[in-house]
Amino acid sequence: MARIPRPVTIQSLCLRPPWLHNVPFARSFSERSSSLTKAPVTDEVLTELAAKPLHPLTLADLIKHGRPPISSSALFSSANFTLSILPARLAHRIQSLRNLPFIVVTNPHISKIHSNYMHSLGTLLPWAEREINSLEDEIKFTECMADLVQTHNNTISILARGFLEARKYISPKEVTRFLDEHLRARIGTRLIAEQHIALHFSSQPHHELSDSSSSDSSGSQHTPTVLEHHSSSYIGVIDTDLRPASIIRHCESVVGDICEFKYGVRPRVTIAGEPDYTFAHIPVHLEYIITELLKNAFRAVIEKGAEREPVEITIAPLPEAPETGGRDSVVTHLDQGNLDLASMSPESHLHEHGDAIRPLERETPGVTIRIRDRGGGIAPENYGRIWDYSFTTFNESQASETLGGRGGGDGDDALNAISGAGGGSSLAGLGYGLPLGRAYAEYFGGGIAVQSLWGWGTDVYLSLRGVGRVD
Repeated sequence: MARIPRPVTIQSLCLRPPWLHNVPFARSFSERSSSLTKAPVTDEVLTELAAKPLHPLTLADLIKHGRPPISSSALFSSANFTLSILPARLAHRIQSLRNLPFIVVTNPHISKIHSNYMHSLGTLLPWAEREINSLEDEIKFTECMADLVQTHNNTISILARGFLEARKYISPKEVTRFLDEHLRARIGTRLIAEQHIALHFSSQPHHELSDSSSSDSSGSQHTPTVLEHHSSSYIGVIDTDLRPASIIRHCESVVGDICEFKYGVRPRVTIAGEPDYTFAHIPVHLEYIITELLKNAFRAVIEKGAEREPVEITIAPLPEAPETGGRDSVVTHLDQGNLDLASMSPESHLHEHGDAIRPLERETPGVTIRIRDRGGGIAPENYGRIWDYSFTTFNESQASETLGGRGGGDGDDALNAISGAGGGSSLAGLGYGLPLGRAYAEYFGGGIAVQSLWGWGTDVYLSLRGVGRVD
């Protein structure tokens, strides 16, 4: 399959955006950090920001600036929108960390995450009272966004190690609640920053600056720019013509290569339904989810000795739902960001909406992907824990070695290298993979459901919602 264009990266595959190799933002993290203007984050400022309501993020927010190449005014609008919502989000995360038991926060890994958020908020505060209306300011602000993304690249693995070490001082239920809220909030914060970075590099002003720089350095010779290589179906990090079957084949290749190298077998995938279906969504989110689900399916069939049985994947566009008659029970694609759990307290979310995800407006497109394997299913005693961040059920020394990059790489740990050991775990068997995948799916109104037939196999249903018609 052709290489999937990606303006940004995700934690699971550790790939760098291709444009970072050729632009000033590719400077080392320490050099970039030292050049940024920072302001002190006082308790008064933090309290004020944390008291502000959070803007619920929607896919419509991310595409409202139009298709690239966007104009200077649209680029400034994106920067100011980003600036208007990120400081409060960072402040909420800092307060959430401070609400943990003190002995947990003193853990060096948890403390590092707190320091990272303080650093990022400090770099944003100098912009808080300003409006970005010049290219010079926009470039500096985008560099600030690049620093934010880089600073928080390893948040998940650092938190995993920290909670592993501090597990005597905090209950698994508290950790699961904290991580579920924190990692969902991280999805939104990172997405906002990456979207502006991607829009910056696909903007008309950046295109013109690149052309000017190229002509100055090489005469009349023209060097293709990021803009020219950028797929026309992308608006920032969103692919408005995303084909799930292409992502599935890419993930099948990655997971299959690891299995073949370590186990000597390569489970295969068959795709049925509507493989040509496309909709607007975020490719790296879908890639993470599919990688997790295929990893689980491949490992299951290998361990059962059923690798000759294909993993069957069915792609089914969601049908139009009938009118419900009550607007309060429907979420439009402009409103779907209300499902962002980081935008409300867990208590208010549960009381207002319960555990169910409200249906989206019927014209909002979406897809259901069923992944069926014959790997024996999930043991009944484990079925109730598949959504937990189950860090307490694994060997601490082995997990610490893998988190620290010292994993042995033997056959039993082969799939840890890409997304984790069995039971839906992506970080040294800590149980992060499947619940984090569900967080990605639910963030914009989708979800993951699992049905297991013990002794036979497992069906996983992934539903995703896109965004309405994109002009």
